[in-house]
Amino acid sequence: MPYRAILLIAVLVSPLLADDQVTVLRNRRYKQVGDKALTLDLYLPASDKPTPLVVWIHGGGWRAGNKNRCPITWLNDHGFAVASINYRLTDVAIFPAQIHDCKTAIRALRTKAEKYNLDPNHIAVAGSSAGGHLSALMGTSGGMLTDPSDPYKTSDRVQAVIDFYGPGDLVTLASEASRENHNSANSAPGKLLGGSPSDRIELAKQASPITHIDADDPPMYVIHGEYDRLVPVQQSIDFAEALKEAGVDVTLEIMPDTGHSHGQWMRTETNRAKIVAFLNKHLRHSTARD
Repeated sequence: MPYRAILLIAVLVSPLLADDQVTVLRNRRYKQVGDKALTLDLYLPASDKPTPLVVWIHGGGWRAGNKNRCPITWLNDHGFAVASINYRLTDVAIFPAQIHDCKTAIRALRTKAEKYNLDPNHIAVAGSSAGGHLSALMGTSGGMLTDPSDPYKTSDRVQAVIDFYGPGDLVTLASEASRENHNSANSAPGKLLGGSPSDRIELAKQASPITHIDADDPPMYVIHGEYDRLVPVQQSIDFAEALKEAGVDVTLEIMPDTGHSHGQWMRTETNRAKIVAFLNKHLRHSTARD
């Protein structure tokens, strides 16, 4: 291959920041539950001022997955710090353990913001599927659903949310047609709640982001595949409509010809640019609300 062609390819695929301009800190403990340590990874771009932070919450039906394969580290190239967190899965604890852990992670990161050169007033959460649900719940339940044993006393509120096809209402999810019977005690929502949603209706409501919506919720970018057969797209349509009715700044994007997958959508530069534009508007160039 000619030298010029090799050089051109290298330029096209090179990140905006060189490897030595991003510090990666893995397995930082933010919480101890019995003998189980909950950890997070940090991806910190070089910066002479505190950087806004985006926290990734992984999916996996609340019963699988981990922080290790974070799909948004490319945000480092745009000047955002990124964290990817683990939380207790349903084989360890049922709800509200999962949202307790996510909120503790936010509080821990906010408490240690100076140490990691983070902007504690500009933190977003993003996640897919179960992680989208927890991200949305983080946005609508600010100041609520906190772990009483949490040692960090800072705010758990976030300033922006990106929700990829997360269930917004576990009550209606149990009755919607999908490839999985979501009302079964052995389904992912059933494992989360410790029983079928119809049998644990009050806990299902408490675990539903739509239940906690009010006008003080942060801006949200809700993204869902048109042909999602696992979490019906109506979940995000109803959630976004409820946010809009409450006066929350919400953008709903239905991905055409797409199922239950964020990877395909996030692979294009056009769609990545939409995320960057949302974060620039609501995280970098905004006044934080608490």
